[in-house]
Amino acid sequence: MRSSRTFLKAGLAALLTAVGLCTAGTGTSTAQAAGTGTVQAVGTGTAQAAGTVQAAGTPLRDLAAARGKVIGTAVTGTALTGGYGDITGTQFGSLTPGNAMKWESVEPAQGSFNWTEADRIVAFAQAHDQQVRGHTLVWHSQNPSWLTNGSWTPAQLGSLLQNHIGTEVGRYKGRIAAWDVVNEPFNEDGTYRSSLWYNGLGSGYIANALTWAHAADPGAKLYINDYNVEGVGAKSTALYNLVRSLKQQGVPIDGVGLQAHLILGQVPSTLQQNIQRFADLGVDVAITELDVRMQLPADRTKLAQQAADFKSVVAACAAVTRCVNVTVWGFTDADSWVPGTFPGYGAATPYDENYQPKPAYYGIAEALGGSGTTPPPTGACSAAYSVTSQWNSGFTGQVRISCSGASLSSWKVSWSYGGGQRITQAWNATCAQSGAAVSCTNASYNGAVPDGGSVTFGFNGSWSGSNPVPTVTLG
Repeated sequence: MRSSRTFLKAGLAALLTAVGLCTAGTGTSTAQAAGTGTVQAVGTGTAQAAGTVQAAGTPLRDLAAARGKVIGTAVTGTALTGGYGDITGTQFGSLTPGNAMKWESVEPAQGSFNWTEADRIVAFAQAHDQQVRGHTLVWHSQNPSWLTNGSWTPAQLGSLLQNHIGTEVGRYKGRIAAWDVVNEPFNEDGTYRSSLWYNGLGSGYIANALTWAHAADPGAKLYINDYNVEGVGAKSTALYNLVRSLKQQGVPIDGVGLQAHLILGQVPSTLQQNIQRFADLGVDVAITELDVRMQLPADRTKLAQQAADFKSVVAACAAVTRCVNVTVWGFTDADSWVPGTFPGYGAATPYDENYQPKPAYYGIAEALGGSGTTPPPTGACSAAYSVTSQWNSGFTGQVRISCSGASLSSWKVSWSYGGGQRITQAWNATCAQSGAAVSCTNASYNGAVPDGGSVTFGFNGSWSGSNPVPTVTLG
């Protein structure tokens, strides 16, 4: 788990940059000169005025529910208004407080509790029919100074921990679906991390924390959560062995959280295998803090790879019955911990800083059975049909596909002839005709249409009597 930074931006005016995936825009070009046809470039995009925040298509939470999964996001409670709140409520089925339930937040001074931020998140979730993942009860970081600087006997430290868990879990009894009870207990080599808890109480603090949390809310699912445990390795095997031991001892342990703070292009090849081996222990698995960071600046190639990475992770979870939840660690780049922790890196989430969905959003959607096509903004890409020359029984035509405010990695155009015309030859595209209907797709070398650029293809055709221009559809 990592703390999130909130630097939400006031302006929501930037348009979605549709990169890396085949997309279709919506726009109309109505040049009426002889030989030029009206073009209607249609697609699924619904980006409207500045401030539009919802992606087109079925919300992620509904796609996930249809697969028996829950898709969630970490949130900042004070930001749950406006566009941020709209996306949170519409797209996600569970919420994880990014910082609001950590010890330093809820008990900054001994015996003095502040529940304002946590209560706000829980109330929002209840109002939007969402689950809450409580995060986190026992961690080596983000503890208040009074706790970390104190001189405690083991008995005193154990009493403080039991009281903290009982107080926090008890407050939200029946309203929290799952708790990350113990967070990041291991080093990279699989040994126990040196911490206030391990040093003062030994490894038994883990079983005690789970037992105390269960006593405070028997209905909540209890997890151990860690990072760099997504693939099979020394650290994940240590976690596996711990969970197996706890199960054998009868300690209440319901799930394992794999944080999945990943680097672009580095999704572990053993991710699904690792999820399955934990599931085979008889516990649930959740991807709890998913983001995929890249070296800045982002470009279409990196964003396409990021979409593939998000899709791969979500698909691995979807393939295992007991993988129950995927949570992204903040859905927008405007509320991401990455730039402040990894200088030069960022763009790690499914939405950009202006709350517009990136290709990664559609990678998640596709893994959940939805559309993997990224719609560009209205009018961003269009196609124009023209007749460049004509003679007694034939003609030469051209279609230009152009983009402004978006880009395409592949394209398809179609139209229906109204005068019995027939395509006889095409270049720079593959065209097929059935009756009056014509469909053309890009060649292998000209599918990419950059923002501000265009591509053309041409064809010869035959006509008799008249050669009316058709209405062309892009998408």
